Amino acid sequence: MYKLDDLLHLMARLRDPQHGCPWDLKQSYATIVPYTLEEAYEVADAIERGDFGHLREELGDLLFQVVYYSQLAREEQRFAFDEVVHGITAKLVRRHPHVFPDGDLYGEPDPAKLEEAAVKQRWEELKAEERAAKAAEPVQLSLLDDVPTALPALSRAAKLQKRAAQVGFDWPEALPVVDKLREELDEVLEAMADGDAEAQADEVGDLLFAAVNLARHLKVDPETALRAANAKFERRFRYIETALRDQGRKPEDCSLEELDAIWGEAKREEKNPLGCG
Repeated sequence: MYKLDDLLHLMARLRDPQHGCPWDLKQSYATIVPYTLEEAYEVADAIERGDFGHLREELGDLLFQVVYYSQLAREEQRFAFDEVVHGITAKLVRRHPHVFPDGDLYGEPDPAKLEEAAVKQRWEELKAEERAAKAAEPVQLSLLDDVPTALPALSRAAKLQKRAAQVGFDWPEALPVVDKLREELDEVLEAMADGDAEAQADEVGDLLFAAVNLARHLKVDPETALRAANAKFERRFRYIETALRDQGRKPEDCSLEELDAIWGEAKREEKNPLGCG
């Protein structure tokens, strides 16, 4: 079987100035980013579908993205793949002192330090220390500086809120967030009544941000929840299409009431797939 060194060799060959692949030779960090995001989503999709054979393939595609960036960096004498491996290993050893005492990768863990709450607190403390250490000047960085702008909007909203919560800028529990959600919905309705398109977009954004906040307080990942909702909508809409196709009809030929009735059937089918009373 091929090994990691073989993949690194393949990447170097693809980027060989004289005998490499013309397409690969034209690529840059920026042009590869869309493929990286696509591969990451395909990994998530394979996991959600429980398709582990496909997951193996998608993980390979994602690994290739890391190898690709590392090759570009090596050509520019910025860093090499081995330094990427060293960096992540060293960081994870540093962030898990309860598992790797004294920074020893092969040392025995300390059972007294393995309580989940303490582990999470220490993890955040260590990340904060790392962010402070990256400052070029002795000025405190914003807690939000390293939240990637390329994250999906829902995930980034949750991460921004989580960071702000570290310094107490947060609701103490979920119920006040529900009130905030209602407040934002009222503001959307006001903007609709005024017919102000710009205000409507702004208020809908606030509404979504508040919904993410509620999800966070309920310990629900908003991106995962919305992906699940998308999948549920897709299942039920396909049910409508199939039911109508069996009747020799099309969705566009039906009234909203008819479509909604079949939607209700789809919901009942999901809740009681065996048709039991």
